[in-house]
Amino acid sequence: MDAQQRVAAFLDDTELHAPAAYRLLDVVSELGEVSKEVCTSTEYGEDPSSVSVPEDELGDALFALLALCSELGVDAETALETSLSKYEGRLDDTGRAGSGE
Repeated sequence: MDAQQRVAAFLDDTELHAPAAYRLLDVVSELGEVSKEVCTSTEYGEDPSSVSVPEDELGDALFALLALCSELGVDAETALETSLSKYEGRLDDTGRAGSGE
């Protein structure tokens, strides 16, 4: 069972399904907690080399994103492969991974 399937099973077992809009808010909230950890661990940018984020905070963000994928019926692995292909194409075409927008 992959990570998305585990999250989906957990949501089923605990009856914690929620509308996608609420799942998106949870993703943003969890990423905010990761951002807070980055800010405080670097003394708000004074020492960028000291970035530290507890594993459980990253896990919370990953759980929230996988739960969103599940609620939307999106296969996370397929979405990741699509994204990697897009970045590889950009690197081949322009030498940069960003969209340039």
